[in-house]
Amino acid sequence: METNNNNTLQAIKQTVIFEAPIQKVWDTVSTSEGIALWFMPNDFQPKAGHEFHLQSPFGPSPCKVLEIDAPHRLSFAWDTDGWIVSFILKELGDKTEFTLIHSGWKHPDAILPKANEKSSVIRDRMEHGWVGLVNERLRKVVEG
Repeated sequence: METNNNNTLQAIKQTVIFEAPIQKVWDTVSTSEGIALWFMPNDFQPKAGHEFHLQSPFGPSPCKVLEIDAPHRLSFAWDTDGWIVSFILKELGDKTEFTLIHSGWKHPDAILPKANEKSSVIRDRMEHGWVGLVNERLRKVVEG
């Protein structure tokens, strides 16, 4: 289990290369319809400050768009535990480097109320979940 100097858990970070142009990847990660195809149903709008909900397995999660810089960066606050999810896109000719960062983790032993589990358990579970979401589901949508 990795922690940083503040005794909080390290951010989850994944970088993949998609065989798809940056605009196609951007449209899939920055629109309500696109996000629903690979992540969760939502009422997202690509505007800084927009408050929206992701329909998670634990019920609706309140979110807020923090930063949007088309077609390179999108960050939003997710739920009530201090999480921040960022999508960073880099154009590589007709391919796209996509990096996901899920930060804002608490101390490993902190209990997250919705799941009633330790932060470290949820982080491990979500790290595996993001692998499937990004490497399989998102890849299938943008490369399909």
